[in-house]
Amino acid sequence: MTDTRLIHRVGAEALEWLWAHRDGFRLEPDTDPETGFLERFKPIGELALICGVLFREGVAGSRQAELARRLLDHAWRDALDGGRMLVRGQRVEPFSPVPFEVYLPFRELGYSQPEIERAALLNHRLDSWARFPVTPTRRLGLSAFQRRFGLDARPPEAALAGTTWLAGTPEPWTVEGHTAYDITHTVFHLTDWGENPAGLPPAVAGYLDTWLPVWLDDWLDLERWDLLGELLVVDACLPRPTLDAAAWAGLAAAQQPDGAMPAVRTMPDGDADEVFDQVYHPTLVAAFASTLATSRALTALAGTAS
Repeated sequence: MTDTRLIHRVGAEALEWLWAHRDGFRLEPDTDPETGFLERFKPIGELALICGVLFREGVAGSRQAELARRLLDHAWRDALDGGRMLVRGQRVEPFSPVPFEVYLPFRELGYSQPEIERAALLNHRLDSWARFPVTPTRRLGLSAFQRRFGLDARPPEAALAGTTWLAGTPEPWTVEGHTAYDITHTVFHLTDWGENPAGLPPAVAGYLDTWLPVWLDDWLDLERWDLLGELLVVDACLPRPTLDAAAWAGLAAAQQPDGAMPAVRTMPDGDADEVFDQVYHPTLVAAFASTLATSRALTALAGTAS
C-alpha cells in the first residue's frame, strides 16, 4: 500500500488545475451537426460523473468539495446554459443518448432540465434506443444509467454483463490500449463507478486480482498516464484493492506542478484550448482515482485500527 497523503495530493492538485482551466469545458454551438456538435459534451459529462464520486465518497477536504461544486455550477450555468444546450443537442440528434448520459449525473446532484427528462422518457420507449449501435460496454453503461434514472433498462444489465471483452476473461497478454479502456469502463459500469465492488462477478474480480498488477506495471513503464490512472480506478473498485505503491508514485511524479496530468509521457505543446483537450481527461481521471483510492485506504486503516 502506498502513502495515503500522496494519493490524496494527486486529486487535490488535479482539481486545482481543472478549476483554473474551467473555461476549457466549452461547447462549440456553431459546429456543423454532421461533424460532431455533441462531441464537446463528453468532457462536461465526465466532469459531473467524477464530481459526483467525490461527493459520494466523502473524503474530500473542504477546498476540494468547494471547487467541485463551483466546477459543476460553472459547467451547468455557463457551458450548458442551465441545461438548455442539452435540449439543443437532443434536437440536433433526436435519438442520440449523449444528452441523456451527460444529464444524468447532473440530475443526481440536484440540477434539473424538464425537457431533457421528457425526451429520456420518450426515447426509452422507442426500439431505436435499444438498438442504437454502440459497443457492448457502452450499451452496458446506458442500461446502468437508465436504472439510475428510474427506468427499466433496455436491455437489462444482467443480459449485457456477459457480452463485454472482460466478461470472457481472455488471454491477458492480448490487452492493448483500446481493449484496456474497454476493461476499465466495464468495471466502472458493473460497480456503479466504484460504489458497489460486489457488482463485479467473482470470476471477473479474480481475473483482475491476478492480471491488473501486470497491466499497471506495463502502462507505468510506457508512461501512459491516462490509462494508468483508469487502471488505478479499477484497482480501487476491486473488493480487495492493492493501491499499488509503484504505480501511484509514478502517476504522482508525472503530475505537473500546476496539477495537470499529461496523457502520455510529457505535457503537449499548443494553444490553451488544444492543450486542455489533450490534458483534461487524464487530469479528471487522476482526481477520480485519487478519490476512490483515498476512500479505500482510509477504510482499510479504520479496519486495522478497530
